[in-house]
Amino acid sequence: MMPLSHRSLLAVAAVVDIALHARPSPVAAKFLAARHDLPPRHLETMLQALVRAGILKGVRGPRGGYELARERRRITAGDIARAAMQETSDETTPLPQSRLIDEVVGPALRRATDAFLAELDSVTVEDLCRQSEQKSVFGEIAKRADFTI
Repeated sequence: MMPLSHRSLLAVAAVVDIALHARPSPVAAKFLAARHDLPPRHLETMLQALVRAGILKGVRGPRGGYELARERRRITAGDIARAAMQETSDETTPLPQSRLIDEVVGPALRRATDAFLAELDSVTVEDLCRQSEQKSVFGEIAKRADFTI
C-alpha cells in the first residue's frame, strides 16, 4: 500500500512531466493528460492548486499551458504533496469524534504523516527529472533550461 494519495501521486508526476517538457513552450493540460491516460478536466483543478501553491505558473493563450514557477531543484515532492493534500476535502465522510482519536490515533498518524512528508522533502523535482532522463521514460528529451523568468 502506498501512503501517498492518488491525487498527490498524480501531482508529483504532473510537475515532473512539466519540468521535462515545458521548454521551449508551456505544457498544455491536454498533452499532459494524454501522456498519463487521463481526461484533461481531471487535471485542471489539481494544476490550478499547484499554481496557487507557487509550484507551477499558468500561461494563458493559444500556446498556453503550465510551466514551473521556480527552479526544479527548489521544488520538493513534499511541497507538491502538501499542495495536493490541501485541495482535497472529504466533506461527505463525517469526522469521527472521540478521546481515542484526539489523544492516541490522531497524534500517531500526524507523526507518521510528518515523517513521510519530511522524507518527501528530501526528494527534489530535479532528482526525479534526472532519474526519468536516465531511464528514458519519455524517450530522448533535449537538455534545456529548467526555469525562465
